[in-house]
Amino acid sequence: MKKKLSFILAAIMAVSMLAGCGGAASGSESESASAPAGESSSVSESTEKTPAAKDLKVHVFYYDYSDIYISSVRTEMDKQLKEMGVEVKNWDGGGSQPTQTDQVKTAITAGADLLIVNIVETSTSDPAKDIVEAARAKDIPVIFFNREVADNEVINSYEKCAFVGTNAPDAGHMQGEMIGNFLKENFDKTDLNGDGKISYVMFKGQEGNAEAEARTQYAVEDANKLLTEAGKPELDYYDAGASTKYLVDTAGKWSAQAANDYMVSLLGSYNEGNNNMVELIICNNDGMAEGAISALQNVGYNKGVQDGKELSVNIPVFGVDATDSAKALIKAGSMTGSIKQDAIGMATTINTLVKNVQDGAELMANTDQFTVDSDVDKIRVPYQMYDGASEG
Repeated sequence: MKKKLSFILAAIMAVSMLAGCGGAASGSESESASAPAGESSSVSESTEKTPAAKDLKVHVFYYDYSDIYISSVRTEMDKQLKEMGVEVKNWDGGGSQPTQTDQVKTAITAGADLLIVNIVETSTSDPAKDIVEAARAKDIPVIFFNREVADNEVINSYEKCAFVGTNAPDAGHMQGEMIGNFLKENFDKTDLNGDGKISYVMFKGQEGNAEAEARTQYAVEDANKLLTEAGKPELDYYDAGASTKYLVDTAGKWSAQAANDYMVSLLGSYNEGNNNMVELIICNNDGMAEGAISALQNVGYNKGVQDGKELSVNIPVFGVDATDSAKALIKAGSMTGSIKQDAIGMATTINTLVKNVQDGAELMANTDQFTVDSDVDKIRVPYQMYDGASEG
């Protein structure tokens, strides 16, 4: 049905252009008014547009500008859209779904041609469904990205809807493999109190988020599998009385501040002086890893490596995203490893769909080079392990 509609639309566009004056499409007009709160505007003009190209008004909604990985995606998105000659407005949801929903409605009223949404709320499908319904009413395509939305309730409910993200379990599996292999080689060194077990803490970004759930589960499960296969005990959560084996960012922002606050607090009771030091830190993202490292450094740990020599005891810290700042910490020896979530690849994949809309093609055209789910229009950008040994 999608393909049939796209052929009909293409034919109509071709007839319209033959009947018209034949001139090239006009360029985008720069806006002089300042953007409303939560919105930034970046307007570009292409001088080499074909007559078939459409001057798109694209609105991109980010769940929170403060997220380091999301900021890297935004930077790359802006760069690529500028090169495409696309008019783009960015919106900062500030971690608030009501704010983001209002922003989407404002953009639709303002005449948006395409909505690209990094949804805030992931524990329920209702906000994403509301956005789809608002877009459908105005026949506006929607691309969700990064934060998983439901297959049938959201993506399959509208022909002009797609998702670009990752396969959530992969990051957890890769992180677990990296942790397990590291500990097999460094078990005794990591076991600071010599009790034959590795005490760990897990920093979880958000309850109900598919990525957070998968990373939290599989990082520990897969590490334990490798450890037991090697004849070593499973990881031991630092607080034996805890009802859950993780500490969650209650604001849902996966923030460095949340991890730092937790780490500062727990170091008051769990430390080498009390012979119960946390010996491994697992984080759902690099922002939380950086917050934890900051707390460790404030009490003398994780000072890194210089000339092949450790400057202090370095507690192994693992994250996800391989942001530039995390890479710098890994290179310095203050952080052990991360799982690369490709910001450039994410932006490039999204903008392949933007180009389709710009050219009047089907939303999921030209995606043969990507990994696409078999029963829903979801594209998966692959993860990679990152330990500083290479830039791969």
